[in-house]
Amino acid sequence: MKHSIRFKLALLLTALIAFTIFITWFINRTFLADYYLHCKMDQIADVFYRVENIYANNHNELFLSDEDTLVMERLSSNSNVNIYVLMPFAGRPLSSYPHPLDFGEREEAQVQLLIRNYMSDNTDQVDRTIISEKENYNIYRLYDSHLDSNYIDLIGVLDDKIVFLRSNFESIQESVALANRFLGYIGMVAVVIGIIAMLLVSSRYTKPIHEMANIAKRMSELDFEAKYPIKNKDEIGELGSSINTLSDKLQDTISELKSANNELQIDIQKKIEIDEMRSEFLSNVSHELKTPISLIQGYAEGLIENVNDDEENRNFYCEVIIDEANKMNQMVKNLLTLNELEFGNNQVNFERFDIVQLIKSVIMTNEILFKQRGVTVHFGENKPIYVWADEYLIQQVVSNYISNALNHVDGAKIIEIKLIQRENVLRVAVFNTGENVPVEELDKLWIKFYKVDKARTREYGGNGIGLSIVKAIMNSHNKECGVTNHSVGVEFWFELDITSL
Repeated sequence: MKHSIRFKLALLLTALIAFTIFITWFINRTFLADYYLHCKMDQIADVFYRVENIYANNHNELFLSDEDTLVMERLSSNSNVNIYVLMPFAGRPLSSYPHPLDFGEREEAQVQLLIRNYMSDNTDQVDRTIISEKENYNIYRLYDSHLDSNYIDLIGVLDDKIVFLRSNFESIQESVALANRFLGYIGMVAVVIGIIAMLLVSSRYTKPIHEMANIAKRMSELDFEAKYPIKNKDEIGELGSSINTLSDKLQDTISELKSANNELQIDIQKKIEIDEMRSEFLSNVSHELKTPISLIQGYAEGLIENVNDDEENRNFYCEVIIDEANKMNQMVKNLLTLNELEFGNNQVNFERFDIVQLIKSVIMTNEILFKQRGVTVHFGENKPIYVWADEYLIQQVVSNYISNALNHVDGAKIIEIKLIQRENVLRVAVFNTGENVPVEELDKLWIKFYKVDKARTREYGGNGIGLSIVKAIMNSHNKECGVTNHSVGVEFWFELDITSL
């Protein structure tokens, strides 16, 4: 926390606020009273000159007119200065302002005593200092021990009149003390508010820095999804833009490296797979061809040696030879088809066609076999459903599924074909009643030459390549296929796109 920019900024601002308030308090405490005294001197001198103007307009009259008296009262009130003007009359000072009728005896006596003290330079009970001397007036700062107060007095002469002006200086000292105390309170509040404000404001700058630090950390972990949202075009915005650019370039570079590495691994894996497939292919083909070749050889030798003389047996021998030759021929064709699919030599031509019509066509082709084996086929779709795929290859998939179902149907001998639409994908499912496929064998059904029940497969002439062809065709379409056990049978399925996207 103590090393964070936010903390340092808050501490710096707090120190600046505290220092500013302290300097203001020090200057206020040290110089405000003197400044006020200077301003008060100018003010009381200005009052003297204005009084001089008022009396100059009265042409040496003894008392002021009512209008001038009102002006004097306003001047006294507005400037916070007591104004006294005395003139000699019949051997004693007479008050010209205020009017003798408005001047109390006690107040008049005090004023006359103050003037006599100034005139006689009597400082008894008075701490007095002259602070300004002019041609026609002097200004004093004094402390009156009788009244326990500080004053600023002006004693001036206007022709034959004595002008005495007094302003209480006690109020400014009290004001300075109040101002300093108030400034102290304001300072404490300002410091607290400044700290809070700085913490809030600084978070606006430190938060983006934390975000960019987190983004940089994620980049170090090769996560380039996070991007800094640029809201302002200031220095932080430029830094965020640079981090985003760096992230994109690193991502592109690493992607290129990964692609190159992946291609290399694929090449290596392909070579290994090709070697394994070559070895496995030779082994499986040798195994699959061994039995028909042996049968063909055996029956051919029987014909040569005339094991059976009657024509019926010879025809039987010939039929076996032809049947086994056909099986070998079909197996070779299937292997060539599978080889083209697995190595990408067979071009997939996507087109839009009616899958319902295709399924009905395959069902009609196998209708004789259904009747011979007493199988009931359920397919209730009549309306066209259009899909995007290679029609010829999908016909092979449907034919293989139906042929597989026909060879393994049992029990109620029912084959059901269903079309299940899921958003933009159509699932084609071929179900047949009969025994389930062992769970541990489900994933192996798609392997070339793999047979769950070898005796039964041999019985109907299967060679374990049909489902491998289905898998290769669906891989070439980048679509899924699979098998599911049900309580009374097995369901094989594959999926196609309904839309072109």
